Amino acid sequence: MALEETTHGIGQSILRNEDWKYLRGRGQYLSDIAMPGLKDVAFLRSPIAHARLLEVHVEDSLRSRVFTAEDLPGMSPIVATSTAPGYKISEHPPLAQHKVRFVGEPIAACLGDTRAEAEDIVQQIYADLDELPIVIDMHDAQRGDSALVHDEWNSNIALESFIHAGDLDAARQEARVVVTQRLKMNRHASLPLEGRGVLAYWDNRLDELVVYTSTQFPHVVRTEMARLLDIPERRLRVIAPDVGGGFGVKSNLHAEELVVAALAMRTGHPVRWVEDRREHLIASQHAREHAYELTLHANAEGRVLAVEAVVEVDAGAYSVWPWTSTMEAGMAAGMVPGPYDIQVYHACVRTIMTNKSPLGPYRGVGRTGACLAIDCALDALARKVGREPWEVRTINMVRPDQMPYRSATNKVYDSGNYAESVREAVRLIDVEAIRARQKSMPEGKVLGVGFGSYTEQTAHGTTEWVARGMALVFGYEPAVAKFTPDGDLILEVGVQNHGQGLETTLAQIAAQELGVDPKRVIVRHGDTSLSPYGSGTMASRSMVMAGGAVARACRMLAEKIRRIGAHLLKEPEQNLRLHSNAVHGQSGQITLQEVAYVALIRPERLPASEDPGLEVSTVYEPDAATGAYSYGTQAALVEVDLQHFSVRVLDYVVVHDCGRVANPMLVERKLLRGGAEGIGPSL
Repeated sequence: MALEETTHGIGQSILRNEDWKYLRGRGQYLSDIAMPGLKDVAFLRSPIAHARLLEVHVEDSLRSRVFTAEDLPGMSPIVATSTAPGYKISEHPPLAQHKVRFVGEPIAACLGDTRAEAEDIVQQIYADLDELPIVIDMHDAQRGDSALVHDEWNSNIALESFIHAGDLDAARQEARVVVTQRLKMNRHASLPLEGRGVLAYWDNRLDELVVYTSTQFPHVVRTEMARLLDIPERRLRVIAPDVGGGFGVKSNLHAEELVVAALAMRTGHPVRWVEDRREHLIASQHAREHAYELTLHANAEGRVLAVEAVVEVDAGAYSVWPWTSTMEAGMAAGMVPGPYDIQVYHACVRTIMTNKSPLGPYRGVGRTGACLAIDCALDALARKVGREPWEVRTINMVRPDQMPYRSATNKVYDSGNYAESVREAVRLIDVEAIRARQKSMPEGKVLGVGFGSYTEQTAHGTTEWVARGMALVFGYEPAVAKFTPDGDLILEVGVQNHGQGLETTLAQIAAQELGVDPKRVIVRHGDTSLSPYGSGTMASRSMVMAGGAVARACRMLAEKIRRIGAHLLKEPEQNLRLHSNAVHGQSGQITLQEVAYVALIRPERLPASEDPGLEVSTVYEPDAATGAYSYGTQAALVEVDLQHFSVRVLDYVVVHDCGRVANPMLVERKLLRGGAEGIGPSL
């Protein structure tokens, strides 16, 4: 079946389908949901980082409105498991029991008719805490005399592992230049426009618990929440309404989600918690507190022969479900070689627990630190060998003729011209002109240009997830595609749109495969009772995984549409084309609405061997076990005032190859926002 080029399909910059409601203020976020009998929750949170919890003092008049762990006995602790040898498990009680381990840890939940009233109740109760020595530095935490975050452990190291790839001794002997860099990244908070939030109630008609939560993966939340609340999964419905950004912080199971759900079952009325900004900064999952020591062994021209690394990550007090405390360290260590052809790589990787908020996923999990480490080390190497930093990058990069390339950490890079991305960034930012300007800067000011190159792993396959040892395997994604009798197409997917434009780009895939107008495509997601079981939106996977599933489903539908169209038009299938919401043949055309009407309403008009209906359910699994890889180079031109220590970003360049682009306009906006989100914490 031939498909004509479409003005709505892949590669077209069409406006987003979902924007009409947001621009009119008709979105429905967690805090917009109201229902009779709703009570708001405020949490009594620990004001100190490490203490024995002796008692929570509550006046008798408030007893029916204050709930501690003892009041919710059916709620099990959150435990993120791993099969990694030596991994230490930490139990994370949704409400603190016996001990608090970080500032902001929930101790008690208070119910009020409004959030303000609930906060007033928090002010009227207090926790009796017996303060303990705190562990706040990941290096101090490894000392033998350090206090233990988890008393049952013999140290604060959750996991120590090693990478040994290639002959390090031979590389050391051959090397003529050695550079060592020590770097540290501070903690980050995700700060989506909409913070976390959850609302739960018991639906008596359906005899099920309904949980609205601002999440990136509703199906995954349902599975673990049902287990921890000890209810059948069929009696738990999780709905993600409009989600105002996630960036990774909403791809965890949060203690507060579990508490609100348990409260709804205990009290019999709707219960809601909406995070305020202070709570988010203190108690949500943080990210990126890494420390690196990298040693590069190179020849006299700057060609890297080997890398030695120590990668350490401060994972905070608990292991976040489902990712575990070791996720950031594992990802960072695995991506240190980045786009560079480094086959000799030896690393020691440690995850350390401290009295801080737990570490969870945030944009580019682990890769941000890995890029910082290897790029700063390459800059130091360039200075030592007297070459331009961008030149040292290009001579070390994986070449196109080496693709597919298996890295020292067993990642398979599928394609790309990494060095060309550097050369294009050099051209765009005009390094030659910058070098000339640097010679004539006024006193007290300096001009600097820097480069960062990367590979970004996404669409991880089943084998990759299994190798990580996690409890869940996110190796596939489903889609259901079905026509209504009047010719509209409904796509049901397991991913979650929270700002990426997925309702538009998935519709564009359907337009490409079926010739349907994207305006006539409805994308349903975010409701475990309506959408197929999927892993949600995280790790930049949605367009590859959900997009692949939608494409496959639509191709299967197209085959059936072609058969029905050939029967109705009395033409051979090979003559037919799908475009402009119709099946076109040499003798005429029939609209998709007519095909859907016959398939669903008038099945007697179908071919004798054709089943009624126009609906397909399928899944997509990536071919490559380690996923797909995009890549790119970014360059920054900055002016630094040495007297006032101020920094001005004068120019910024992004060169990024993400493969085939579904919607160039959306990709451009994502690159702009991603650049801004990177520049902010860098400064």
